[in-house]
Amino acid sequence: MKTIRFVKMHGAGNDFVLVDDREGSFPIDDHRRIAAMATRPDGVGCEGVIIVQKSDSADFRMRFFNPDGTEADLCGNGARCVAAFAKDIGAVSSDRMRFETAAGYLSAEILESGLVRISMPEPHDLRDDFVVAGVPHRIVVVDNLAKVDVEGEGGRIRRSEEFAPDGTNVDFVVYRKPNRVQVRTYERGVEAETGACGTGAVASAVIGVADYGLEFPVHVATVKGYDLVVDGEYDGENFSSIRLTGPVKRVFEGAIDWDSLEMVSE
Repeated sequence: MKTIRFVKMHGAGNDFVLVDDREGSFPIDDHRRIAAMATRPDGVGCEGVIIVQKSDSADFRMRFFNPDGTEADLCGNGARCVAAFAKDIGAVSSDRMRFETAAGYLSAEILESGLVRISMPEPHDLRDDFVVAGVPHRIVVVDNLAKVDVEGEGGRIRRSEEFAPDGTNVDFVVYRKPNRVQVRTYERGVEAETGACGTGAVASAVIGVADYGLEFPVHVATVKGYDLVVDGEYDGENFSSIRLTGPVKRVFEGAIDWDSLEMVSE
């Protein structure tokens, strides 16, 4: 029997299962059981599985898996959670750290308030309310978030030919000058509305600053009522020094029998 120990955390309502794999024994290629681990209610249940591994070029390496078992380049709220987790397990000894992701190297800082701030990759490919903020996001500006069919309309846009073959995350937003955003996100890989999305908060803020007259720092209200803050620099053409700050919370820890997980059908 293979037992996997884990910690459950959430970042602004975005929940994750985190595993310490510095010894390299986690079955990283077993995507169907990773998906089973993330499934509700039969597994632990989460919006992403995060694995911490050793890195030859940074304090550690973060690998992120969507609830469907696919690996993604980055998750903003997950990156904030992994910073706190890495400090807890002794992967780093300082409140400041640098870690490796598939989207590049990120730095993080655990603030005295308990909030976690991370650097984010420079946004790129800005076009027609679309931006890659670590992962792709399509922004849809609306007047009333409560009336939006996030799952229906979000799923349609996510799978549209415009974003084939990989699809995109979809953020429905309300902008309020000078620096407020409300957002609901349909997340690729979750294939549903998510409680919060860190890269979506960054994408919404970046598009708001570039095209809708907002100013940094931008306060992004998530669907569960948490506040994420996006700050950075914009020279009228390019963004730099993008940072995402918000709360994280350790919920519980546990262990699961890996071999007994009921694998999700492909």
